[in-house]
Amino acid sequence: MKKYSEMTREELLLEKEAVLKRYSEKKSLGLKLDISRGKPCPEQLALSLPMLDLVNSETENFKCENGFDIRNYGVIEGIPECRRLFGEILDAPAENVIVTGNSSLNLFYDLIAHAMCHGIPGGNSPWCECKERKLLCPAPGYDRHFAVGELFGFELITVPMNSDGPDMDLVEELIKDENVKGIVCVPKYSNPQGISYSPEVVERFAKLSPAAPDFRIFWDNAYVVHHLDFDGEKDEVPSLLRLAKENGNEDMVYMLGSTSKVTFPTAGLAAVASSERNTADFKRTLSFQNIGPDKINQMRHVLFFKNLEGVLKHMKKQAEIIRPKFETVLSVLKTELSGTRIAQWNSPKGGYFVSAELLEGTAKRTVALCKEAGLVLTGAGAVYPYGKDPADSILRIAPTFAPVSELPDAMEIFCLSAKLAAIEKLLG
Repeated sequence: MKKYSEMTREELLLEKEAVLKRYSEKKSLGLKLDISRGKPCPEQLALSLPMLDLVNSETENFKCENGFDIRNYGVIEGIPECRRLFGEILDAPAENVIVTGNSSLNLFYDLIAHAMCHGIPGGNSPWCECKERKLLCPAPGYDRHFAVGELFGFELITVPMNSDGPDMDLVEELIKDENVKGIVCVPKYSNPQGISYSPEVVERFAKLSPAAPDFRIFWDNAYVVHHLDFDGEKDEVPSLLRLAKENGNEDMVYMLGSTSKVTFPTAGLAAVASSERNTADFKRTLSFQNIGPDKINQMRHVLFFKNLEGVLKHMKKQAEIIRPKFETVLSVLKTELSGTRIAQWNSPKGGYFVSAELLEGTAKRTVALCKEAGLVLTGAGAVYPYGKDPADSILRIAPTFAPVSELPDAMEIFCLSAKLAAIEKLLG
């Protein structure tokens, strides 16, 4: 196909007529499709159902390996075998892991709130006393990370993403400002681009020398075991905590993870791994919030997975369910948009999203056209701080929750909408 930017006005009008006809046909079907959020589908959730039977009223032994009764108060940091499991998942020493709650986003919020109210090791005062506090935000990125930073009054500073991670030259320049208190990252199969940070980028993170002594890297490894093809090519990212320790920077790192997209999104587990000093500091904070996490749920997960190998076997089953969905999305994008030069997209090896970069100035219009035809997308701009995409071009596609049978229609609507928006833009 001739690329749109090289078409004459007459050719664009003819193309618009053809695309509009197909779009109208889809719109007339009254479809209700949704590819807006990265949620596990029912088939994925069903894989974890046997876990619910492992600790129940028939259980005879409610003791964890240190002899503690998991039904009772206590063990703020989590049971030892579960800390060891997350240590394997996050590639961190078990003694530096705290397991609590079910959401790494919740842990991120708590860590920010703790630093804001009380301060953290290395700092001279709580972050709330820094009136011009700033948070670095690699973007496109995770909208909920940005929302937490905005809620706590940080100035959100966009750091562009390269093919191997954030622009580290810019990061190293920005952290010369002592008001820059942290950076929030999704280092493996990033949301939404599916980018994994290269070893060189991770090494540069480990060697950062920020002006703020209480600067923190929030390393949200949400997709650490979420490969799409366990028998094919997979991305691997080095352990930032281990590299930071080698460089005397281990206090700078909070590594986060959860089983939100491994078992059950609201009935899973979350963990943070950090230095010995940070771990003791955060454990003390947690002791004021509760008198122990849900240790019964921790034991269920340990008995179900046993170790990292068990987690990977489980995730391989999930990959078999969702890989065809990603393949469908990518196939339709290629069929419909290749050659038009109005879009480019990633082909991720893992994670939960496909990111499409459309013709500048057309993302919002594409979302509106999709909605008219019965397709719900994440809002344009959501993957940037303050919800403002400076080029109005990036859209996130979440294939996992929708039935694979619905994805061809959904993606056809997406592509036709992108074409119409591009033609309108080019026609002026």
